[in-house]
Amino acid sequence: MPSLRAVLGSDRHEVAAVLTRPDAPTGRGRRLQASPVAAIAAEQGLEVLQPARVADPGFLARLGELAPDCCPVVAFGALIPSVALAVPRYGWVNLHFSLLPAWRGAAPVQHALMAGDDVTGATTFRLDEGLDTGPVYGVLTQPIGLRDTAGDLLARLAGSGADLLLATLDGIEAGRLDARTQGADGVTHAPKLTAADARVDWSAPATAIDRRIRGCTPAPGAWTSVDDERLRLGPVLPLPTVAGLGPGELRIDGGDVVVGTATHGVRLGDVQPPGRRFMPAAAWIRGLRTPPELVR
Repeated sequence: MPSLRAVLGSDRHEVAAVLTRPDAPTGRGRRLQASPVAAIAAEQGLEVLQPARVADPGFLARLGELAPDCCPVVAFGALIPSVALAVPRYGWVNLHFSLLPAWRGAAPVQHALMAGDDVTGATTFRLDEGLDTGPVYGVLTQPIGLRDTAGDLLARLAGSGADLLLATLDGIEAGRLDARTQGADGVTHAPKLTAADARVDWSAPATAIDRRIRGCTPAPGAWTSVDDERLRLGPVLPLPTVAGLGPGELRIDGGDVVVGTATHGVRLGDVQPPGRRFMPAAAWIRGLRTPPELVR
């Protein structure tokens, strides 16, 4: 959304229409709800295009009628077919939240965190038929903090990335910006994370567990099993001085709930039992008739 607002606020570019996903059911009533992007476009009186697939003939026909000079893209989540890529004369310009060619794919920030990267960033590039393989226009870097979650990083990159995208569009429009081919070295991939990816393996080192949980926060949401029920986990704090606990073994230490790993303990932060809201781990433990001995 910051990118859309940035382009809408520019006096150098005219937004002809906005492309976003179809309305989707949400909430307990499963009522259809427009995406936030569609809502902003509607507020501005813009045409909203919501094809089920980008290859739909009706959408392609309308895209041809609009004849855009350039199509900026942010977190669209689908490959653009060649027939659509060929419509705008300056192509489709994507804002991707990694330092390409590192972390090509749907979850670059999450994978950068889980891998223990110190720095990430954003890249603008021209889409081609590959997965985030097109030539690059611009790059910015963003340090990764020791306690950053994926949500923290994405929020910062959404703001700074909007500025980068607008600068890229300005440069293309002015004829002073050329795209350069991505290098062949340093290619890594960042597929979409699943619920299985977000399950914590307590037999891993504490640092790896910490990174995985932060990489899965807020989505898809890290979790573990307690007495055959799923317990969602907020970020934990590694405790290098705490040893003597087996992987998954729980200990109540004063007001802290500590879990063993392959190396040393981690202190649980907020947790979410089934059907409940997130709460401090100590409050969760106090509410149980019999505190569990293990998490799995």
